[in-house]
Amino acid sequence: MYMNTGDQDLAKSAARGDAASFQALLERHYDTIYAVAFRYSGLREDAEDIAQEVCTSLVTKLHSYRGQSQFKTWLYRITVNAARDLHRKKAASGKLHQAYAELSDLAREEATESAGDIAWLYQSLDRLAESLRETAILVLAEGMNHKQAAEILDVKESTISWRMHELKNQLKAFATEEAQA
Repeated sequence: MYMNTGDQDLAKSAARGDAASFQALLERHYDTIYAVAFRYSGLREDAEDIAQEVCTSLVTKLHSYRGQSQFKTWLYRITVNAARDLHRKKAASGKLHQAYAELSDLAREEATESAGDIAWLYQSLDRLAESLRETAILVLAEGMNHKQAAEILDVKESTISWRMHELKNQLKAFATEEAQA
């Protein structure tokens, strides 16, 4: 029935909701859609994605077909635009993935550095007197202020302040020793 019907008539009928006309258009032009998509993408998977995008969007785009050019020319333009869109999406996605990979690498480097710093700190804390180590754990690791640490350790707040000052001096000395070694 639709074999003798022209593309423009099928497009008008399909735009009005005639499913059989729409199917006839797709059957008639799917190979062209796919071929154009493949030429633009060079990949079977991408060509299939482009062809699927064109076929699904055609339902709504048929309303914009005015018949001023041949249907095949109009469909070719839609297919080329879909191929360009996919290329842009892939390029943007590639940039996004690259940026994510770079951020992941930086985070891994920072985590490695942080892990190294933490390991050095724990090794250094083992070299300190027990009173300085306890103070460091409460103030630095637990985030307590000097007054809270003093209450827990049953010392004066000024003692905690002195211990923190001494802790910083000893850690600097350890770092200097390590740098010179």
